[in-house]
Amino acid sequence: MAACHVVFLPFMAYGHMIPMADMAVLFASRGLQTTIVTTSSSAHRLTKSIHKTANFPHQIALHIIDFKAGLPPGIDNPDHIISNEHMYGLLEAIPTLQEPFEQFVEKSQPNCIVADMFFPWTTETAARFNIPRIAFNGTGFFALCVSDAVSRYQPTVSSDSEAFVVPHLPHDIELTRKQLPRLEGEEFKVFLKTIIQAVEAEAKSYGVIFNSFYELEPEYVHHYREVLKRKSWHVGPVSLCNKSTEDKLERGKKSAVDEHGCLEWLESKPAGSVVYVSFGSIVKVTGSQVYEIAIGLEGCDESFVWVIRNDQEALIPEGFEARMEAKGKGLIIKGWAPQVLILEHESVGGFVTHCGWNSVLEGVSGGVAMVAWPIMAEQFYNAKLVTDVLRIGVSIGDVEWSADSTCEGVTREAIERAVARVMGAEEGEDMRKRARELKEKANKAVEKGGSSYSDLTTFIENIKEFRENTTK
Repeated sequence: MAACHVVFLPFMAYGHMIPMADMAVLFASRGLQTTIVTTSSSAHRLTKSIHKTANFPHQIALHIIDFKAGLPPGIDNPDHIISNEHMYGLLEAIPTLQEPFEQFVEKSQPNCIVADMFFPWTTETAARFNIPRIAFNGTGFFALCVSDAVSRYQPTVSSDSEAFVVPHLPHDIELTRKQLPRLEGEEFKVFLKTIIQAVEAEAKSYGVIFNSFYELEPEYVHHYREVLKRKSWHVGPVSLCNKSTEDKLERGKKSAVDEHGCLEWLESKPAGSVVYVSFGSIVKVTGSQVYEIAIGLEGCDESFVWVIRNDQEALIPEGFEARMEAKGKGLIIKGWAPQVLILEHESVGGFVTHCGWNSVLEGVSGGVAMVAWPIMAEQFYNAKLVTDVLRIGVSIGDVEWSADSTCEGVTREAIERAVARVMGAEEGEDMRKRARELKEKANKAVEKGGSSYSDLTTFIENIKEFRENTTK
């Protein structure tokens, strides 16, 4: 019997493309025929993943589809999507990909479609061609369980800052209304419409695939499957399919820092003594917040690696970089950082993060404690997993969900306090110990016989059964 053919359709943003590309490599390593379908502006970010499978029985194939004419050029290039205006324009354009995608499906006859949540119409496509559609949300079981519970509950509180306990979850999770997504006004109609369609499409899908592992959130794997009654598989952390230094260095795109210089700097520091600071590829950090971060890091006892986007480089306080370099205290990376490589280095003990799911998983896989500084999307839910359930991190303090992905309002004192807690001798060591234990579990999960390896086996069997049942 021919190998199962799985088609991946990733959304054109790094937080979605990178894990789906890793997932395609993982599937190919298990003998599946895999194709990634994307647009011409995004395809250049997938070539490394394709090269990794050159010696596999089935190398990843790439198929290009494009938007209809008339759209702003490069709107789907992940290097360009920064503003909300870009994002909304892209979401409005997404439905125009349905026709060329269906032409490809009709011609190639795949056995399965793994589609990002931002392509809800792929559920219709899968039904039309009688193949399973698997949804990919880019987050974990915990966040989806909390999101579902929050959507069904109207808390009785006196203000947006008053905490309430989200009901019907395995743990007592406290949130405030200011930490919940607010999608109000005309400008958010497109996004809200897409989210509603995504939730409805997920409910109609054959199942949902997660970049997670059972040991990370066992109660929520069970809750999602048994209480919410949704078919699912966990196959992560998918970043662990990157074994070589080169793969880790250029995961997503080429690093902005020299590999040898970066590793040499890290190796000059004692084990667990460095704090890594990064807010991902979308979050915008205001000038005043960049200043507070800089002064806060300078005031900390620990050395640090701080990643700052190219467009925010000019906001670094004058003289700060020279002072840190002279003291050997700080390394500033301007642009893309080899995050997996850094977090896995033994000198790194803490991670100041926006709690995007990829960053949380990479922090867990690196065995580091975290300062949870959520900004947007489901990041406040992820932060609660880190601080309240896993107890491998601390909260940066009282921050509010941002509609425009902006990081602001946290003082240097709060930064110093939070870093001191995760890097400290007593509380910090307990967190770091739990983080190291999770790191071991993450690595075992993806090995043969591990929970994620076994769930991928189950996934493959499910897809084969579907194919056999439809061809009888």
